[in-house]
Amino acid sequence: MEQHIPVLYEPALNYLAIRPDGIYVDATFGAGGHSRGILERLQGGRLIALDADPQAQARAEAISDSAFTFVPSNFRELGTALDRLGIDQVDGVLYDLGVSSMQFDDPARGFSFREAAPLDMRMDTRSGQSAYDILMNASESELADIFFQYGQEHAARKIARVIVQRRTSGSFPKSTLEFGQMVSGLLHKKGKRERLHPATRVFQALRIAVNDELDALRDSLDTAVDRLRGAGRIVGISFHSLEDRIVKHKFREDDRLEVLTRKPLVADESEVARNPRARSAKLRAAQRKVS
Repeated sequence: MEQHIPVLYEPALNYLAIRPDGIYVDATFGAGGHSRGILERLQGGRLIALDADPQAQARAEAISDSAFTFVPSNFRELGTALDRLGIDQVDGVLYDLGVSSMQFDDPARGFSFREAAPLDMRMDTRSGQSAYDILMNASESELADIFFQYGQEHAARKIARVIVQRRTSGSFPKSTLEFGQMVSGLLHKKGKRERLHPATRVFQALRIAVNDELDALRDSLDTAVDRLRGAGRIVGISFHSLEDRIVKHKFREDDRLEVLTRKPLVADESEVARNPRARSAKLRAAQRKVS
């Protein structure tokens, strides 16, 4: 199995300050790159990894290590997962947020507008509403709120209005490619070269809404701090401002935490050259105060 090296790999593991006999949580297993790095540093310790994606579960089965336990669950259920395993406190929790490159690169998952695929976008394909369900059933005002709040899309009302018109007339796009083209046609300005594809913010907003990502992150961070042992650490890697803001505010406003990163850590030029996705990554870390 090809090993995927995630963004800010070494800084993330360094900020976790892994104790060989400690108990750690990789809240976003993904391809398992961080989990493998943590396991290499354990001796007598334990790692619990969470991920709701069935494909992540299949990848986790390739790890044969008695110190490793995979839980097929969203990180929102962190407390429930630890309770089932009989674990009261942990020494560190790691979050590598957003869509993994493998999810994004698999057209069938519906995260990308570059190829024709179902409008799905669910992290857990076994449950919940798909992006198509939301686009077909949400009201015009609900759609506008999703695009503006989660995608910071200034043309949110215009896009929502056209979506309702298209579905009413029975001409709504059926695939990610067609939907992306529809949004692009509404937003593209002739003669202007755009840094981002015009549909990028709308797709981001839909993905966040489908997976309830922001509220799930808030819930999970609350639980992580509750379960963190004194001097234990939380490391969060985010890829857009909404996630980063939640992590930043939690670290700064929770009196039980000491912020370790005054400013977020970002990838250096060499890492960005190897992996352009690293360009938008921000790492923040905090430590549970010893009472």
